Amino acid sequence: MGGSMKEETSAIHIAPWMHVITPGGSVPLDKLLPASGSVYMARLNGQDMPDEVSMFQHFSEVLKFPEYFGWNWNAFYDCVRDLEWLSADNRILIIESAESTLPEDSDARKELFGSLWRAGQRWSYTKQPEGVTLTKLSIVLSCDKGSLPTIAKQLEEWQKQDNW
Repeated sequence: MGGSMKEETSAIHIAPWMHVITPGGSVPLDKLLPASGSVYMARLNGQDMPDEVSMFQHFSEVLKFPEYFGWNWNAFYDCVRDLEWLSADNRILIIESAESTLPEDSDARKELFGSLWRAGQRWSYTKQPEGVTLTKLSIVLSCDKGSLPTIAKQLEEWQKQDNW
């Protein structure tokens, strides 16, 4: 699978685990849902996450982080790459108004997107013998059309760093 983005109307498929869409855009269900098994879907709103504290709080509540969650970026990444406490075979994380997440803190937003990117990559595996990459964590960032290129570019940077 190549490292380039695939644009489909109002959606950009960046990696098997990462999708960026605009309102009215969509990701084909076969890119999100497994052929079988249970699915836990979490839906967050970027407008509810203007700063790190509220962002950690929102993720902690929706993804049911354990009590030992340390309220810092390392602990955040540890939790999103684990998620074993969610009794499901697969997980889908949707962040609506992703452009509104951490609007005044570009470093924190970069940390958030990077943590989600790495967690999605960790949850991915290659199905043999087909050589198809599948994932047990799909992340959908929904944003306005004007923010789509900026968010996609940030995610492309992670893609290049990981040589995906």
